[in-house]
Amino acid sequence: MEQRLFLAACIMYAFTLTTRYLTKKQKLQTAKAFGYWHASFLFIILLCAAYLLFFVMGGGTGEPVGAGKIIASIVIAAACAVYGYTHALKSDEKKKEKLMKADLEWSNTVYFAGFVAAFVMFFFIQAFKIPSASMHNTLLEGDHLFVNKAAYGFRIPLTNIRFGQFEEIKPGDIIVFRFPAKDRQQQNCGGSQYGKDFVKRVIAMPGDTVQVINGRPWVNGKELPQQDYELYEDIERTPYFAEEDKAHYQQVWEEHQLDNYLGLYLRDSFGPVTVPENTYFVMGDNRDNSCDSRFWGPVPRENIKGKAWFIHWPLNRVRWIK
Repeated sequence: MEQRLFLAACIMYAFTLTTRYLTKKQKLQTAKAFGYWHASFLFIILLCAAYLLFFVMGGGTGEPVGAGKIIASIVIAAACAVYGYTHALKSDEKKKEKLMKADLEWSNTVYFAGFVAAFVMFFFIQAFKIPSASMHNTLLEGDHLFVNKAAYGFRIPLTNIRFGQFEEIKPGDIIVFRFPAKDRQQQNCGGSQYGKDFVKRVIAMPGDTVQVINGRPWVNGKELPQQDYELYEDIERTPYFAEEDKAHYQQVWEEHQLDNYLGLYLRDSFGPVTVPENTYFVMGDNRDNSCDSRFWGPVPRENIKGKAWFIHWPLNRVRWIK
């Protein structure tokens, strides 16, 4: 998401630099040249404004915009550009100077705001919308929340290097992470999850041994005490069955393919596996309706984007996340 904001800021910055260059070279002196320039500015900035509007209306999550909205935005921006062109043709030198000054001020404002927003979203905060019921009742479908990306350390762009860590990842933390799929062909949870962001609760740490018996998680040979946030259904459970070839079981699990072999049986009967170094075992709070580490394996440290922090929408759900 922050990449798109950065791109929008770069477009407006490039427009500002181009305008200054053309003005210096006296390329905008004629009425037509100035008219084309002003129309181009209106078209670009109105599309940027529409994008920001849809971004805010979507809770800051960058959800795909429908084709109808895109077409309507282009039509409105084009109509305003045509009007701006005809208005510029009729303007005298004094009005042209005012238009030029106002346009450049708006351009400067947009690209500065875009750069600041992209910086904040890359290093500090990410917006996220809950897409499913896997975290009931802690997080509900449609909840809009902010993710604290600085909690576990700032990430240097284009690397997995982090610094300035404020806290350690620990069991019980709710994290947002990029799904651990290496390519689009990898199938999990009924389809490709490549590139998608997931939200789950950390259950076990690197080096821990994990089992699920009758739907309940066990870590290092002990059943975890049931917490208030856990949600279970009153259903018949699959009896626990320990795989004889533990090495193969562990390998398939680490390769994120275990659900393709055992499917729904993993909900109630899983493991034991050992959580590899620099990875974490996560589960949804809605334990019987969550596709999580039982099915598709561990979450690598570099995939973790941050800690779920604060629900900001809807208003009756505003709260800190625990």
